[in-house]
Amino acid sequence: MQNRKSFFKWVSRNVLILGLVSLFTDLSSQMVFPLIPLFLTSLGAGATIVGVVEGAAESTASLLKIFSWYLSDKFKKRKIFVFIGYGFSTVTKPLFAIAKTWPMVLVFRVVERIGKGLRDAPRDALVADFTAPEYRGKAYGIQRAMDGTWSVFGAVLALIFFPILGYQKLFLFAFLPGVVAVLAILFVKEAKKMNAEKTETSIQNPALPKMSLGEWLRVLPRNLKLFILVSALFATANFGYAFLLLKAKSVGATDEKAILYYVLFYGVYTLFSTPAWILSDRIGRKKLLWIAYSLFLVVALGLAFVTNLPRVIFFFIVFGILFAIVDGTERALVVDLAGKDWKGTALGVFHTSIGIVALPSGYLFGLLRDKISPQTAFLSAFVVGIIVMILFGFVKTKKGIVIEK
Repeated sequence: MQNRKSFFKWVSRNVLILGLVSLFTDLSSQMVFPLIPLFLTSLGAGATIVGVVEGAAESTASLLKIFSWYLSDKFKKRKIFVFIGYGFSTVTKPLFAIAKTWPMVLVFRVVERIGKGLRDAPRDALVADFTAPEYRGKAYGIQRAMDGTWSVFGAVLALIFFPILGYQKLFLFAFLPGVVAVLAILFVKEAKKMNAEKTETSIQNPALPKMSLGEWLRVLPRNLKLFILVSALFATANFGYAFLLLKAKSVGATDEKAILYYVLFYGVYTLFSTPAWILSDRIGRKKLLWIAYSLFLVVALGLAFVTNLPRVIFFFIVFGILFAIVDGTERALVVDLAGKDWKGTALGVFHTSIGIVALPSGYLFGLLRDKISPQTAFLSAFVVGIIVMILFGFVKTKKGIVIEK
C-alpha cells in the first residue's frame, strides 16, 4: 500500500482530469473516425475524395498546432484553448449524421481537426505546468495510456453498434462521451504561474514569433533540415489507414469487417507504442526508423499486388507496428537533432512540414487510385519510400541519439 501511495503521490489532479478528458474524447472519436472513409464511399465518393478529406483533416491539425503553442504561451492561458479545442471536436460528431454529400463531410472533418490543433499543445503544457520535471515522463505516460486504451475501446464500440445503429445514429451516439470530456475540463485548474522552464510543447526561442518559416529553416542545423525533409517525404508516401480500409473493401470485406480490421490496426498500434519509445532509447532512433521505413515498403508493395483478404489483414497488423514506431520516434529524433536551443522551433517546423504535404499527398494518392489503378497508387508510395530511405542514409546521428551541445 505504501508503494502504491508513493507511486501516485506525484500525480496531480490536473493530470488525472486531463487523462479522463482524453479518455472520453478518444472514446468518442474512435467511434467515428474508422467510419468516415466507409461513409464517404456510401455517399458515392471515390478514393480521390477520401484522400482529400483525410489529407485536409491532417493538414489542419498539424498546421494549427504551431499557433496554439505560440498563443497559449503569449497569453499565459492554457485552459481556454483546451476547452475550445475539445468543444470543436465534440460538437462536430453529431453533425456527421446530417451530412448528405461529401463536401459536408469535408467541412465537418476539418472543423473537428481544428479542435485537435487547438487543444493538443496547450493540454500537454498544462500537464507540464502541474508536474515536477522528474515526473513528467510518467505524467505523459498516464495520459497517453488512457488515451490509447480507450481509443481501442471506442473502435470496438463502433464495431458492436454499427450493425445496429448504422452511420447516422452512431454519429449521434458518439456525441455523448465527448460532452463528458468537455464538462470535465471545467474542473481543470489554470496554473497561477507557469513554469519558467519551457517544455517541448512550448515555443522555446523568444525570437520565434517574429520569424517567418524561411527564417526558421535558416537557423536550424543542416542535418535536422535533411531529416525534416525525409519526414515530409515519408508523410507524402504514407497513405494512412483510410486506404487500407478501402483496400479491404475492394477484396471483399463488408463495412463491419473493415471496422474490425481497423480495431486490429489500432490495437496493434497501441500495444507497440510504448515498447517502441523504449526501444528507440536503447538501440537508437535511426535504427528503429530504418525498421519502420522498411516495413512501410513491405506494406506498400504487398498491397499493390495482394488480392485476398487474409493477406490484407496481415498488412493491417504490420501497418500498426510501423505506425507505432514512426509516431513517436520521428518527433524524438527531431528533438535530438535540434540541440537544446531549438527544440520548440524544430518541432514547429516539423509539424508544419507534415501538415503542408498531407492534403496534396492524400489527393494525389486517391487520384492515382481512381484514375489509373490501386496498384499504381501503392507502387508510387513504394517508390517514394525508396527515396526516403536513400535520403535517410545521409542523416547523421550518434548511436541514434544526438547529445545536446
